[in-house]
Amino acid sequence: MTSSFQYEIRCWACAEDQAAEERAEFVTGQSGDTDERKIRLAIATCNNCFAPLALYQEVIWDDFAEEEVVRSTRADVIWPFPDQRGQDRSRAIPHELRREHQEAQLCFNANAYTATVVMVRRALEGVCADHNIRAKNLVSALEEMERQGLIEGRLLEWAQELRVLGNEAAHYTGRPVARQDAQDALDLAEALMDYLYVFTGRFNEFKKRREEARQDASGGGASAPG
Repeated sequence: MTSSFQYEIRCWACAEDQAAEERAEFVTGQSGDTDERKIRLAIATCNNCFAPLALYQEVIWDDFAEEEVVRSTRADVIWPFPDQRGQDRSRAIPHELRREHQEAQLCFNANAYTATVVMVRRALEGVCADHNIRAKNLVSALEEMERQGLIEGRLLEWAQELRVLGNEAAHYTGRPVARQDAQDALDLAEALMDYLYVFTGRFNEFKKRREEARQDASGGGASAPG
C-alpha cells in the first residue's frame, strides 16, 4: 500500500538528516499479547534527492484494539548498507593498513571529514613503515619510496598531496575539511595501496608465469614468436 507518512532518517546519498516519504510498508511480528512489540519494514524515498531507502522500525502494537499504539517518525536505514569498503580491502594489503583505512572510512561515514584525512595520513605513514623506509619525516619517506622504485612520479604526487592535506587537518586553521576532499583522500589512499600490494603482486606473478612458460617452451624445442 502507498502512504504519505514522513520519516526522519539519515540519507545515505545526501549524507544529511532528511525527511523521507513512505511508499510501502509491512508490519510483522508475533501476536497474542496486548502491546506486542512488532517490526515495520518500509520502502521510502528521500524528500531531498529522491534516493530509495529500506527502513526498519520497532513498533508497539495493541492486539486488542488492533492498532498501533504510537507511531514514531524515527527509523533506521537498512539499505543501502553502510559503506564497508575498508573491510573489503584485499587480503594482500597488510591487516594493520586495512584497519587504518577502514577507520578512515568510518570517520567519513560519520561526517568527520577532518578525522578522515588525518587517518589517511596515518595510513601513508604505515605504508612507508611496512616497506622499511626510515626517514625523519613523511615527505622524505615518500621521496625515498620513489628512489627505490616502489612508487612512480604520479603516485608520489598523489601521496604528497594526501600528506599535505593530512598536515592541514592535524592543525587548527578554522577551516573545515570539505566532504569531497575527504572522499578523494580515501579513494587515492585506496588506489595507492592497491598499486603497492595488489597490482604489483599480480604483475610479479604474471611475469613469473610468463617466464616459466618461456622456459617450458624453450625446453620443449618450441620458439615463441617475435
